[in-house]
Amino acid sequence: MKKVLLAFLFIIMASPFAWSYVSDNAGAVISNGNIEMGVNQEGHLNTPISNDPLGIGYMGLRYVPTGAASTEPGCQCEGWGAADSLSGATGYANVSTDGVVNLTVLSFTQTASTAVSVVQVGSTYEVTHDYHPSASANLYEVTVTVKNISDSATNLLYRRVMDWDIYPTPFDEYVTISDYSGGNLIRTDTNGFDTANPLNTFGSYQPGPVVDAGPSDHGALFDFDFGLLNPGESKTFNTYYGATATESAAYAALTAVGAQTYSFAQANVTGGPDLGIPNTFIFAFEGVGLPPVENPVPEPSTLILLGSALVGLGIARFRKK
Repeated sequence: MKKVLLAFLFIIMASPFAWSYVSDNAGAVISNGNIEMGVNQEGHLNTPISNDPLGIGYMGLRYVPTGAASTEPGCQCEGWGAADSLSGATGYANVSTDGVVNLTVLSFTQTASTAVSVVQVGSTYEVTHDYHPSASANLYEVTVTVKNISDSATNLLYRRVMDWDIYPTPFDEYVTISDYSGGNLIRTDTNGFDTANPLNTFGSYQPGPVVDAGPSDHGALFDFDFGLLNPGESKTFNTYYGATATESAAYAALTAVGAQTYSFAQANVTGGPDLGIPNTFIFAFEGVGLPPVENPVPEPSTLILLGSALVGLGIARFRKK
């Protein structure tokens, strides 16, 4: 009961305000009205901000209807990395875990709702992260393009990792990482504190897939192997960041964009991991060689409620006759 009350009070306090954020560095704070994100020049999240009502001082990924944060409390651990497994060339960025390693910013542009980062990984790759609204109001789409600018063929590895810290119970959340088979996805894990370097790992927490793992202070890691990339060739795929008010709405958002693999993160409140209230945060990928995510069948509790409703309707009709 206390957990439900805490979530309710948090929503009441957060919802009426429309805060204006300005990044304290060369990054950008963008919003589609439903989702707010803080993007650094190198394309990773968690950019410093002023006048933060939550007192965190960083903007990562927030859900406007509840005012909830998800990647910025505590450790600002969210990042990406691209590497060539043949030559060992690598570059990566993560505010708290790694900093910025072997990346040169070529350009960074922004509007109120978009941000585009273009960086160079040594003399091997040019990497673009293009943040923009998607087909779902609950998801931001990030189109990632990696181009081989070297004189030799490479084997492209890409990692994205984040520490989930879901309000109103940051550092104590449930994490789901979807099942997968085949495609370009080669590894998942709940270690949100791992390095963003695709050629290395600090160790495993709980390998995916997992369903409602926790409650604990953990996150999600996705490793991809996109295979050979010849000189001048590019690989493009999409990532998604967002949030919804319930888990069922999160699946609807994934379906709307054709997502192929995902992570959910949910607060430790009564009904949290089952219903996904007061917010279910989402991280997903598309264009990685897997089939689209399907909406799951209704959970047993939902079926029981539906069955009760049908029985009640039958009794009412019988009485009427």
